[in-house]
Amino acid sequence: MRRRAFIQGMAAAGGLAFLPSLRAATSVDELPPLEGDLTLYLGRGEGGLYENVLKAIETRNPKLKLGVRRGPTAALANAIVAEGKAGVQRADVFWAVDSGAVGLISDAGIARPLPSDVAAQLQLAFRYDNWTPVTGRIRTLPYHTGRLSAEQIPEDIMAFPDSGLTLGWSPAYASFQSFITAMRLLEGDAATKDWLQRVKRSGKSYAGELGVVMAVERGEVDVGFANHYYTLRLKAGKPDANVALAYTRNDAGCLVNASAAVAVSDKPLATNFIRYLLTEQVQSYLAREAYEIPLVEGVAPPGALPRMSAINPPEIDLTALADLRPTLDLMRDADVL
Repeated sequence: MRRRAFIQGMAAAGGLAFLPSLRAATSVDELPPLEGDLTLYLGRGEGGLYENVLKAIETRNPKLKLGVRRGPTAALANAIVAEGKAGVQRADVFWAVDSGAVGLISDAGIARPLPSDVAAQLQLAFRYDNWTPVTGRIRTLPYHTGRLSAEQIPEDIMAFPDSGLTLGWSPAYASFQSFITAMRLLEGDAATKDWLQRVKRSGKSYAGELGVVMAVERGEVDVGFANHYYTLRLKAGKPDANVALAYTRNDAGCLVNASAAVAVSDKPLATNFIRYLLTEQVQSYLAREAYEIPLVEGVAPPGALPRMSAINPPEIDLTALADLRPTLDLMRDADVL
């Protein structure tokens, strides 16, 4: 119902209108109209929410001819790199599920520089020259509230194998693998392999991180490893669910990753399309409906999350998460994949 209202409200008003910002952020009303042909590679849709954003942008800009190629984020990133090496350019913009994927494109020299005003809208920790984070997602520790309090959850991710807690995880899930990549960068390969092997002894594996959170709520495990929004979505539909979120401090366990956009053509239209993704209206919509974290200054985060300044995520260049091959090799060597 709320998704339908999003589209209908936009069509009726000629614009997007959602949550108010804490201070003035760029509005769609301040942006130039989008006109002409644009090809977007879309790495993920958040259950249709990203598609709703695209429909709203198209409705507001009737002269925009938007072509969309959809697929797994990693596969599309590899396709863009392969096309670039072959001297073929099919994509104008890539909207990816995580920043590691755009790191591949940046490393290949395909990403186009963005004007300084694009990065200037973002919080300082999320400003890059040739790509932009769109919304954030934080690694969290969903725990069973009938068994544990937040004070009983370790604040050091490396302490979990010896915590005596039963653990739920999804090693094959892309976000988990980005988390392990961050752990490799921060703790080293040897310590990360040891962590994986010791967690495996007491851990239960699930197909995805929503499954992890649901298992915690059912009491199958004490604590899980998952992105924040799975718990918030479960709680939205079941407010009395026996699950809450805890956080580690300044380590891979509270990594803030991001969906990301990158221009891979020199068309001004590509840059202007990315500007739409950073508007108050789109950022607020994704915060409210997808429970993602707005990274534009002045847009309120999902109400159930602490402010970014209180979370203490590690300082890490998100593009460094692009190099997944050593992580996958390590996980296979540790026999968790």
